[in-house]
Amino acid sequence: MKHEDLTSLAVESTMHKKLSRTNFLVQAALIGAFYTAITYAMAPLSYGPMQVRVSEALTVLPYFTPAAIPGVFIGCVISNIISPYGLIDLVCGSLATLLAAVGTYALRGKRELAPLPPVLINALVIGAMLYYAYGVNASLWVNVLWVGCGQLIACYMVGYPLLRILEKQRDIFE
Repeated sequence: MKHEDLTSLAVESTMHKKLSRTNFLVQAALIGAFYTAITYAMAPLSYGPMQVRVSEALTVLPYFTPAAIPGVFIGCVISNIISPYGLIDLVCGSLATLLAAVGTYALRGKRELAPLPPVLINALVIGAMLYYAYGVNASLWVNVLWVGCGQLIACYMVGYPLLRILEKQRDIFE
């Protein structure tokens, strides 16, 4: 191979890496923006002991792209800024969504299970937060059940159909 060919190949490789990083950042930003917009638009349903945070349906997106992990996390952080539960929800709720997104990414080969980590993690973390930090309901398990039901609705009734639709459009994540 000539020196010029090697130089051209190196430049192409560098440009591809920059484009890949740019795509990653754009995807993460768009997902975060969608998460925040959906949460704010549905604000009365997005907060509280019996919440159906429809934006949590987007936690299925790590099934397709790792860019969704920081995307849903940042979206959740921004959304939790106006949470009636304050700093504790900002930290605990956002970290729960981050762990859930990582869990979904880990299950990307198992479509039916992909929405499960957000349901389980948020039910336990947010249910415990509501009970221990705010004394909501008489029982920890009532809180876990209520949050889990809301997560089931968001992740399986909205998120899973979204996942099935996006499977046919995988190229949008490339």
